[in-house]
Amino acid sequence: MTAPAESMFSLRGRTALVTGARGGIGRAAAVALARAGADLVLHARDGGLDEVEAEVRAAGRSSTRWILDLSATASIPEAVAALPDVDILVNNAGTIRRAPAAAHRFGDWRAVLDVNLDAVFCLSQAVGARMLARGSGKIIMVASMLSFQGGWQVPGYTAAKHGVAGLTKALACEWAASGVQVNAVAPGYIATDNTAALRDDQVREREIRSRIPAARWGRPDDVAGAVVFLASAAADYVSGHVLAVDGGWLAR
Repeated sequence: MTAPAESMFSLRGRTALVTGARGGIGRAAAVALARAGADLVLHARDGGLDEVEAEVRAAGRSSTRWILDLSATASIPEAVAALPDVDILVNNAGTIRRAPAAAHRFGDWRAVLDVNLDAVFCLSQAVGARMLARGSGKIIMVASMLSFQGGWQVPGYTAAKHGVAGLTKALACEWAASGVQVNAVAPGYIATDNTAALRDDQVREREIRSRIPAARWGRPDDVAGAVVFLASAAADYVSGHVLAVDGGWLAR
């Protein structure tokens, strides 16, 4: 018998860790997970979590702050060991550096991969090991349209997001039989700090918006529902999938 819709999407009794929870997609995902019943571990590199924490508590859920520089990947296993059990991991934290590929500094390349790919693997490995021991868990990566395409003047970001899509599938192949589902959301062009430079360029902004069938930039809340779905029992048989939330961009 199919479970009622409410229970299929309920996250009561679960604890979710959201990285990069201060704003944008991370904040929207954290609040949506709280409204679905999850308690939150809110990550930021250097604080600034007051507003999202207030929203989580307004939803009636508890929150714990986790302040960590994810680029220091060697510190991740010990930091995870100090956390409570995490049922849902949302790997959202990321950074971007823009420059033509021919002039892209290696330091910028390395800074992006450190956070957007290396830290994602290290955190998934550390949290995933505990999920595997319990026989259950959900890991949700935040991929990108640049997991499928080449982008423009963001070679490090594009390489990292292609890697995130591949890592999602690799972990799913190994872990699905042990009750741990690993999937990704791939946001389209969303109005966040990461896309501010594009939106400030009137020509580029118009070019992008004209290619989106939905005829608008996405909002962080547009992605949050997909995160809740992948975190819930409704997605128990979904593994290794990269779910585009793009207003139809890839269909064009």
